[in-house]
Amino acid sequence: MKKSVKFLTVALIVVLSVCMLAGCGGKEETYIAATEPTYPPFDTTDEDGNIVGFDMDLLNAIAEDQGFKVEYQAFEFDAIIPAIKAGNADIVAAGMNVTAERAEKVDFSDKYFDSGKVIIVKKDNDKINKAEDLTADMKVAAQIGTTEAEYVQDLASKGQIKEAVVLNQTTQCILQLQNGDVDAVVMDAPVAKYYETKNSDTIKQVESLIDPAEMAFAVTKGNTDLLEKINAGLKNVKDSGKYDELVAKWFSEE
Repeated sequence: MKKSVKFLTVALIVVLSVCMLAGCGGKEETYIAATEPTYPPFDTTDEDGNIVGFDMDLLNAIAEDQGFKVEYQAFEFDAIIPAIKAGNADIVAAGMNVTAERAEKVDFSDKYFDSGKVIIVKKDNDKINKAEDLTADMKVAAQIGTTEAEYVQDLASKGQIKEAVVLNQTTQCILQLQNGDVDAVVMDAPVAKYYETKNSDTIKQVESLIDPAEMAFAVTKGNTDLLEKINAGLKNVKDSGKYDELVAKWFSEE
């Protein structure tokens, strides 16, 4: 009887050891991704209040490929990089353009999308058809913390527009445009297309592309392990065809 108990004890230890070495029953690591969910189709919320979008689907596919999980938390756009630097989040998943200034504060992944700025105006506006049509008596809006905000602020500082109206959310920019409080809004092309489609009776896009830019995920400066996982997963998701499926899902012309 004692030998049987001893045998069972040894067997149990062996099984537990094998499980530990193989990661048997191990909990997947979970990372916090910071986003600003008023930036569809990249980042938005569904009817149940869940954070969804192209960024979420793509990062979830990368996480599945690399064996980790992601939880999403909403921040104001200009608070995302500070949140990463403070350790309150691990990943930026927010349709963020890669810039040299931002690269001093976070480490960017390989690019996952090409974008650029465009101008949108009210449907009945026939004075603004391109960037050069913006004049010193006009107010132009953009979302805080974005390269679009930097663009309109630069125009204002040069006297090329009357005022740069920088707001917390893209939805606020659209509302001010519809109300006639601003003459135009500058935003990323896919985002502008989304809002134009949803509000085709009141707004339209008039500029094809200004300053083409790359979009990427980002991580805390020096977190090479997580960055390598994201890059490896992104490559695998692209190679598998899943990336193209997500592009078709979120950027359909319909």
